[in-house]
Amino acid sequence: MTETLSAPQALAPATGPTPQKLKRSIGVVGGTLLTLSCVTPASTLFVVVPDLFSSLGTYTALTIAIGSLLCIAVAFCYSELGTLIPSAGGEYAMVSTMAGRLAGWLVFVLSLLVVMIVPPVIAMGTADYLAPVVHIPAPAAGAGVMLLATLAGLLDLRANAWITGIFLVLEVIAAALVAVLGFAHSERGASALVHGQVASSDGTTSTVTAMMVISGLAIALFITQGFSTAVYLSEELENPRRNVARTVLATLAISSAVILVPVIALTMGAPDLAALTSGDLNTMIVSWSNSAVGTFVSLCVALAIINAGIVMVIQNSRVLFASARDKAWPEPVNHALSRLGRFGSPWVATLLVGVPGAALCFVNLDTLYGVTGVSVTGMYLLVAVAALLCRRGAHREAPAWRMPLWPTIPALLIVVLAYILIQQETEYLLWTGGITAVATLYWVLYLRPRPGTRWLVSIPEDTQS
Repeated sequence: MTETLSAPQALAPATGPTPQKLKRSIGVVGGTLLTLSCVTPASTLFVVVPDLFSSLGTYTALTIAIGSLLCIAVAFCYSELGTLIPSAGGEYAMVSTMAGRLAGWLVFVLSLLVVMIVPPVIAMGTADYLAPVVHIPAPAAGAGVMLLATLAGLLDLRANAWITGIFLVLEVIAAALVAVLGFAHSERGASALVHGQVASSDGTTSTVTAMMVISGLAIALFITQGFSTAVYLSEELENPRRNVARTVLATLAISSAVILVPVIALTMGAPDLAALTSGDLNTMIVSWSNSAVGTFVSLCVALAIINAGIVMVIQNSRVLFASARDKAWPEPVNHALSRLGRFGSPWVATLLVGVPGAALCFVNLDTLYGVTGVSVTGMYLLVAVAALLCRRGAHREAPAWRMPLWPTIPALLIVVLAYILIQQETEYLLWTGGITAVATLYWVLYLRPRPGTRWLVSIPEDTQS
């Protein structure tokens, strides 16, 4: 416990050559485009939300709304920590600095688990939305998206901001069209949103309980999880002390609205409860309009998934780059992962993220949705612990964006997230716990015995001004 909660040094000791720093090339607009693209509202709406409809029915919108409110508190924690510790390491750099090296290592493992699983799972959804034009098996479509995203991830980050920005406009148009069609064909009033019902497989109707909503909050937190990408990009944002908080909070607000409004419209406009529970959004859209509109929306969603793949590969490669720079691995691995290409991107880390991601598209990843929900909740929990400890010592007076109502917000967040975590299915808790146990063993046998040469969490010098 003392290893976890002891206050480590903010900077790694000088153990070799000065760590390479990523190039500052984006402002608030570019950072917001990239983080919004990582949330990828349209692909989340069409790929993840249908699973919530199948289990929560008319309470789906309420569950997402509660999750978004919780994410405001999470965003406050990220904003303060991200401006104190602007590093490409994201959560692990923040938590290591504030709560100790072991806590930071566990956050790194959870975040890596999330960012490695989500891209191929989302990418495989491309096949369903390319179906109006061409039929491609889901694994092949997903692998193609991951490889395309890998190529884009090797380019300059400013170019990627423009690419993802164009795709983002198309997916927001698709989400807006769904909202307009749903509200225009309303079958039930707004009161349905606060009366939880779901269609059963035998054709009957059942009530959604409060415990079902609490269990669904892990996925609801995952739905808007991409706002944290601003922290991963903080080392490449201009003026991070100001722009990290602006990007995090703006992204959360916009993405919550883009996702929640169409969900409300779908709930009110679904022909019946069985149609809503089925989660077949494309069929509902076609019934409200025509096949041409359905095809347009499907293609926009396909582009949104490609967009998400690009941003997630960018994000994940930065995490691996930072872990190598901070000496998390044996030296040959650290050297390879920290290499930068001609465009300033960590090209080895990018390939290591994208190529295995393409291979994972041929693996059955259905149960990993649950693992991802548990991992996100656990990661947020540790970030909240770090936020509770972030005003100790030298950090108390350091220039940074400061959250309101500290320490009440992180303290309450810890309690709520811990409760949500214990309500998840045992299978998903065991999978995540097993992976965390293996990571802890690596820490005990390799990282902890080498405190002077391994896991030296650093903050690049030019980010502290």
